[in-house]
Amino acid sequence: MTQEFDSIPEIALRWHRAGTGAVLATVVQTWGSAPRPVGSQLAVSGEGEIAGSVSGGCVEGAVVVEAADALEDGTSRILEFGVSDDEAFHVGLACGGTIRVMVEPVGAQISEAMLAELCAARADRRPVAYTVETATWSRRLMDTNDATLADGLAERFRSDRSGFEGEAFVGIHNPPLHMAVVGAVHIAQPLVAMARLAGYDAVVIDPREAFGSETRFPGERILHDWPDEALAERGLDARTAVVTLTHDPKLDDPAIVAALNSDVFYLGCLGSVRTHAKRKARLKEQGFTDRDIARIHAPVGLDIGSKSPAEIALSIMAEITQALRQGK
Repeated sequence: MTQEFDSIPEIALRWHRAGTGAVLATVVQTWGSAPRPVGSQLAVSGEGEIAGSVSGGCVEGAVVVEAADALEDGTSRILEFGVSDDEAFHVGLACGGTIRVMVEPVGAQISEAMLAELCAARADRRPVAYTVETATWSRRLMDTNDATLADGLAERFRSDRSGFEGEAFVGIHNPPLHMAVVGAVHIAQPLVAMARLAGYDAVVIDPREAFGSETRFPGERILHDWPDEALAERGLDARTAVVTLTHDPKLDDPAIVAALNSDVFYLGCLGSVRTHAKRKARLKEQGFTDRDIARIHAPVGLDIGSKSPAEIALSIMAEITQALRQGK
């Protein structure tokens, strides 16, 4: 089951190019139990169409009115709203809070060229930061290869955390998270369900159709190609986690080699210490160094005493989260 990629910038660009006008509204700060996290976006067209959300419904109406004014006068602005306890309850929160929303008309403020560049980076799965100096309303795009990238900004990319750096708002646009699970075994069943809940677009890869069946993985995406072929087709990048679960070198090893030859942020392999020692020997025969092999998390998962398939899946998901958020 594929998670949809948030397409608010793309919608705003399409509306602008269609001539109806477009405004991007972005949550830039929150206090208390805010309905939507920092970085959440709402697109508003000149005809009053909306896409996305900045508050779950609490303040959308007021933002739409301000968006119309921004289109008319061509200026950006930051709005502040208090969300009452009663309003918060209606959108599923225990209590209220305060949010600040940045409103930017496309064309007059954020240029069509910059918005198109942002959308192109997102389409290419390239992490990019959209930075706005709110004192001057100057804007720039930065990627992870930017020579001026500060340590704090690098941490924002890793943690998916938009927010202010001084007077500059940094909007992080990371590609959606992917997970490839090689081996349609019992552990894979709870693992792909947990991955989906955690926001991953997960796929199960197993050429053995009796294992990777719709009956055993209802509603999940299953590829019956050999792992190296499936991973090559799907693509591997720094927003991808790969987990091998088959115990069979014929299936696991091609996936491991593909992952080691990429910049996936996590590679975990099921198997005992003895099994991993044999795996390391095979990889060294193929020319991989100790440093390469040290990227592998094996035995897979955090050591929390897991026994059942669901508990093992939980330990794997925890280790993947640690690798993503803490770089470990």
